[in-house]
Amino acid sequence: MAHKVVIMLLNLNPDAPAALGAPFFQATVAAAMDMEVEIYFAARTTRLLLKGWAEDIYPGEAREKSLYSFMQDAHQAGVKFYVCAGAAAEHQLTEDNAIPELDGVRGGAAFIGAAAEEGVITLTY
Repeated sequence: MAHKVVIMLLNLNPDAPAALGAPFFQATVAAAMDMEVEIYFAARTTRLLLKGWAEDIYPGEAREKSLYSFMQDAHQAGVKFYVCAGAAAEHQLTEDNAIPELDGVRGGAAFIGAAAEEGVITLTY
């Protein structure tokens, strides 16, 4: 059985909120199943790590729960959030303007290394 889930957020469009909640919900479920979970933010999804950005995004039409709330749930469950250094620079993400849930900067080698481990499930969105 897998012991870890590694998620790459690369192709999601932060301007199309309907699909944005699923990765964080699934990460929270995996963490609740005692799996180690890491989410890597790259490309445009890096914007979700900027303070105030995800607070105004609602994946559902009812607008009951913001994307940032989904992200907080995942992080509180133990999910780690990492950003690609190049994407952070591209989107002017710094320690000062990043959400407190950001756990650090990790590049492609860290993602590939984690994804290549035995017993790891890799999901991409």
